[in-house]
Amino acid sequence: MSAERKAIQLCGFGGQGVILATLILGSTAVTKQGYHAVQTQSFGSEARGGECQAELILSKDQIFSPTADQADILVAMSDLALSRYIVRLKTGGVLLMDPDMVTKPERIDLKIYEIRANHIAKEIGFAMAGNMVFLGALNRLTGILTEEQLFDGIKENVPERFAEVNIKAARTGIEVMTNLLKAEE
Repeated sequence: MSAERKAIQLCGFGGQGVILATLILGSTAVTKQGYHAVQTQSFGSEARGGECQAELILSKDQIFSPTADQADILVAMSDLALSRYIVRLKTGGVLLMDPDMVTKPERIDLKIYEIRANHIAKEIGFAMAGNMVFLGALNRLTGILTEEQLFDGIKENVPERFAEVNIKAARTGIEVMTNLLKAEE
């Protein structure tokens, strides 16, 4: 998948780290790979549990709009958010979803990758790291950052005491996506 220009949207509910994952990818792509980036976000008034989404546009060229008409990639972490934002996912787009949290959509025009991010995070011992599992998988799919750059971005954006477990979650997401891509060959 080309990493020259991508419109990526993550959606779920508050407390899942949707915005944090988007900020890590965007800020690290800018500082480590020279991308231009625009990041927008919206969330419900609830501190946790309300709908949440973040959009990230990355491009090697200038970006002239704060939002994209359509997303190239959608990461869905809740059914409610998927039902609201799947209409923005372009024909031929990619959906990353947690099948334990999201019902697979009936759209046949998408490439869908099922990643049990929340289950993986719990196995790692940090249930709140599902977003990092998806971040690792997303980065492996797009190739926007090197693994080292991704891990540095995580270290720079999460509290030090949570850095290693979040890196472990991202590393596992990379491994899962690598296996999914190999299975397609």
